[in-house]
Amino acid sequence: MAAGLTGRVRPRPACAAPATVHPPGDRSGRTRHRLAAAVLVLLLAGCAGPPASTAPPATPSGAAADASTSGIDVLFLSMMVAHTEQTLQIVRLGLDRTADPEIRTLIAAVEVTEADELSTMRGWLRDAGPSAVAAAARHDHSGHSDAVAGLARLRAARVGELDRVLLDVLGAHQRTAAKLAAAQLEAGTSTRVRELARRIEQSRTAEVTLMARLSAPPSGP
Repeated sequence: MAAGLTGRVRPRPACAAPATVHPPGDRSGRTRHRLAAAVLVLLLAGCAGPPASTAPPATPSGAAADASTSGIDVLFLSMMVAHTEQTLQIVRLGLDRTADPEIRTLIAAVEVTEADELSTMRGWLRDAGPSAVAAAARHDHSGHSDAVAGLARLRAARVGELDRVLLDVLGAHQRTAAKLAAAQLEAGTSTRVRELARRIEQSRTAEVTLMARLSAPPSGP
């Protein structure tokens, strides 16, 4: 996001990451990826089930894809695509309703940043192959997202409480994004996906901090 702002269900098998195949005897590799998958899946309340595939997603021949993209990376991208789509719904509804200039500046920057990230992540899923795109399309985000209830709260909010509700709903949503990104930093294998996760973790954490400040009651004289 802009530099001036950074300081201020059901269980479905598609939610699970495809397992990565390792050479015989590579117990440390198998253990690391199983633990990595567990870290991400545990963050997905409502997502469970066996791996959707026993191999990493195929990369199209000749595609300029990151060869190290694993099932864990595809799982993260699938989750973040769904999460980001919901973020954009929240901020666009907020822009339609709030008149507070600081809040409008913040959520307008969130909209620009996350629309760009969404385009990037969709492209990387296409790079990872048809099975990755299909997995993302099947992903059920409802079991680990508060956005549906949050959007309902935001639509029902009265004028006098709108800004507080908006900051509360968006703050909770961005905290979840930061946690998912932090888990990807521990579990992911793709350099570019890990770098995206690092930026997401930092930016969402900064946004949450700023929203907490904006929602704090005015200090006394």
